[in-house]
Amino acid sequence: MSQSFHVPQSKADADPRRWIALAVLLLASFMNLIDVTIVNVALPSLQKNLGADPSEIEWVIAAYVLAFALGLLPFGRLGDIVGRTKMFLIGVAAFTVASAACGLAPSIEWLIFARVLQGLAGAIMTPQVLAIAQVTFPPEEKGQAFSLFGLSAGLAAVTGPILGGLLIASDIGGLDWRPIFLVNVPIGILAVIAGWYLIPRTPGHPDLKNDYVGITLFGLASVALVYPLIEGRTLGWPLWIWGLIGVALVLTALFVLWQRRQATAGAPQLLNYSLVSNPNFLLGILVTTIFASGVPAMFMVISLMLQSGFGFTPLQSGLVNTPFSVGVLTVSLFIGRLGQRYLRARLAGGAGLLVIGITWLDVVIRGLGDTADHWAFLPPLLVAGIGLGMGFSGLFQAILSGVPPRDAGAGSGALQSFQQVGGAIGVALVGEIFFPLLSIGFAAGGKAQAVFSSAASSAILYQIVSFSLVVVLVPFLKIKLPPQGAARPPVTVAVEA
Repeated sequence: MSQSFHVPQSKADADPRRWIALAVLLLASFMNLIDVTIVNVALPSLQKNLGADPSEIEWVIAAYVLAFALGLLPFGRLGDIVGRTKMFLIGVAAFTVASAACGLAPSIEWLIFARVLQGLAGAIMTPQVLAIAQVTFPPEEKGQAFSLFGLSAGLAAVTGPILGGLLIASDIGGLDWRPIFLVNVPIGILAVIAGWYLIPRTPGHPDLKNDYVGITLFGLASVALVYPLIEGRTLGWPLWIWGLIGVALVLTALFVLWQRRQATAGAPQLLNYSLVSNPNFLLGILVTTIFASGVPAMFMVISLMLQSGFGFTPLQSGLVNTPFSVGVLTVSLFIGRLGQRYLRARLAGGAGLLVIGITWLDVVIRGLGDTADHWAFLPPLLVAGIGLGMGFSGLFQAILSGVPPRDAGAGSGALQSFQQVGGAIGVALVGEIFFPLLSIGFAAGGKAQAVFSSAASSAILYQIVSFSLVVVLVPFLKIKLPPQGAARPPVTVAVEA
């Protein structure tokens, strides 16, 4: 690892190893992103293998995305304090260990705990990746370098479901679903070793401080909201569960008051109070949360329906999901050329295509009989994937356009955090629809195919409503483009499929 660091201003001034270092950053980022997409096809297998109940299956997804969401802002700040490269290597090493713990989990409780650790490790690693690239490349190479991150995210979305299906179908060493996590171990070890020698050492700023009270309040508020939504059905919705939701609202109010206090005192803030008090940014957070809540839950439902209801193998299920990821990747290959043009139209149009695609998917599911034709899923999922790629390409830029440049970095981190919180909330809400309907259907003596398709059709109505709401809210977002030449920090979002 380099012992000194400077920001290059030209190719001649840049580290000659920068493209190899970028390959290491992309490898680690790909490992994290593919883990988001790969787990969905394994849900029926690990449910059967570990004897998990419906709420525990939800936690396998929600625990990761919630931990990831809670860690993004504080660990991003910690990277500023102790050094981005150091935090990146710690994150990759921790992600590798947590992946091994997931793959070796002897029980569903162990797996959920390991997924929390994996999410936190991902949150340690992810904020550092783009920040390191930002100061490693000279200005004339940054566009090319950052375009590779978007391509990597798209490829991870396509590769995850197929790779997960292949690994489970291969049943390597009789390990069933476990290789989907264990495959990260050699990749992570390689990334740590290569990163140690190849990635420039970025300096830390020990004089900076973290907002630990804000971190605690934000974390407690998020857990107090998501936990009742997932466990309420299993526990019979006792009064204390509703009380916990009320506590979440109180903690959120305390968080806002604390950020105001910190801003007045000139002290560190987890989320700048200037953003908290910006109505347009708050609307943007709401749009981001709603937009991001749809996709993870939809593929949880589809995977369970196809495998548990219609007897698809994990590989077949992953291939059914692939058109969605192909749609996302296809859009990502050219949408960047639009820059900051047509942001509102891209966001509303993307959400509209999602409504069309998922409504079409609902019609397909309602028409299923005793068998499911995988080709029937291709057109609606492709349309929905194109919609997601188009919508997300404009989402963050549209919201950040109304944020002052001094707050753009904090705003970007906050949006990524709420993107993940939205995913956890969506899993919880859709689970509240899907799993009770399964229980009712089987209690009435229904056939597996009919019960799963009926429950899935009802559950994905949530996605239709949520993306329709985005279409309604987008016109109220104020778009303010920065002056010519002004730059915003690049943002990479994880697409779950």
